[in-house]
Amino acid sequence: MKLHWKIIIGMVAGVVFGLLMSQTSFGSDLIKDWIKPFGTIFINLLKLIAMPLILASLVKGISDLKDISKLSTIGTRTLGIYICTTVTAVIIGLVLVNIVQPGTSITEETRIDLVQEYEAETMQKQEQAQEQSESGPLQPLVDVVPANIFDAATNNRNMLQVIFFAIFFGIGIILIDPKHAKPVKDFFDGLNSIILKLIDLIMESAPYGVFALLATLVVESPSIDLFIALGMYSVTLIIGLILMIFVYGILVKVITNTNPVFFMKGISAAQLLGFSTSSSAATLPVTMDCAENKLGVDKEISSFVLPIGATVNMDGTSVYQAVAAVFIAQAFGLDLSIGAQLGIIVTATLASIGAAAVPSAGIVMLVIVLGQAGIPEAGLALIIAVDRPLDMCRTIVNVTGDAAVSMIVAKSVGKLKDPKDVSCLLYTSPSPRDRG
Repeated sequence: MKLHWKIIIGMVAGVVFGLLMSQTSFGSDLIKDWIKPFGTIFINLLKLIAMPLILASLVKGISDLKDISKLSTIGTRTLGIYICTTVTAVIIGLVLVNIVQPGTSITEETRIDLVQEYEAETMQKQEQAQEQSESGPLQPLVDVVPANIFDAATNNRNMLQVIFFAIFFGIGIILIDPKHAKPVKDFFDGLNSIILKLIDLIMESAPYGVFALLATLVVESPSIDLFIALGMYSVTLIIGLILMIFVYGILVKVITNTNPVFFMKGISAAQLLGFSTSSSAATLPVTMDCAENKLGVDKEISSFVLPIGATVNMDGTSVYQAVAAVFIAQAFGLDLSIGAQLGIIVTATLASIGAAAVPSAGIVMLVIVLGQAGIPEAGLALIIAVDRPLDMCRTIVNVTGDAAVSMIVAKSVGKLKDPKDVSCLLYTSPSPRDRG
């Protein structure tokens, strides 16, 4: 049975079990003493893997560039466009979640219960906000640069510092003699593979973690408004993902003069595979084939842009992190300032760069965003049950974004040609481009 079906079963079973136990005199204590700890362990496992994941994957992604000179033309354009689309994705997510406000549909009574449950974390957030208000305007920039990387690596709130170090370290690997760099690069390549395998192992326990989290949630806050809010959250996120795909279509039309319908038809095979696997990495061979043969991207461009994109371009994940973070804050009754939401933009952008191209990596990265914004990480319990199907939708956006950027970069350097394979296209005239 596929993992996502197991997670859905765990979700349903957790809700049903929680509802049944809430009707008994002993059920609440039973779940809190014997079920809730397993949910806590699952959350801790996600937090445990976050720091090594972003360090290993980001160092690998940067060092895979191999030649620093590539960053001067194709590399600079590729990374620049990826960063711009990622920031756009985060902004779309923030705007939507602030307009819809799915977390505010939770009643005040339920919100008070949640706040009381995580009172310590809430107080910590308030103290951190006070410290931030008293700091200078450039303090956030100072905070990005660690004085001690080992000290920074001991706290998930210092993830921006670790990201800075990873990028700095990756550039260092590129700049030294490849002979000397190879052992270090091989180490991080191997470490990245190990971390990805650990994520697989952690996600095998996800059905049980979801069961424990949902059962606990139902018992501790047995109000229907939580589930209504969760539905509104899912709809808000899906709307954000659809809007992001429209953005790609507009960019492709304006910059490459290519009909968006032609683009969507050309990348459809990769989109479907991405949806079924929830993995940009697993979809990469098909994405490259579609880009080269159905979108007309030169192999020199696709072989460079798309592998980098599978590592650093996670626009669907970026929308998700923005929506999820603010939704959880709303659920807890936390009023995020403009500064805090700008921090989410920066953190979500950088965290998405380090997000592994594997199923459910986004929720690991969300731990980083929540920690950086001072939002209780236990709020993951509110959204983790629906993460898997939404992860499938996010991967569609990630894959589509990679293909769109490959076309844009190819066009900018004169490497965008008519596709070899036009069998899948809606139109049959000689040139598939500029068809309105």
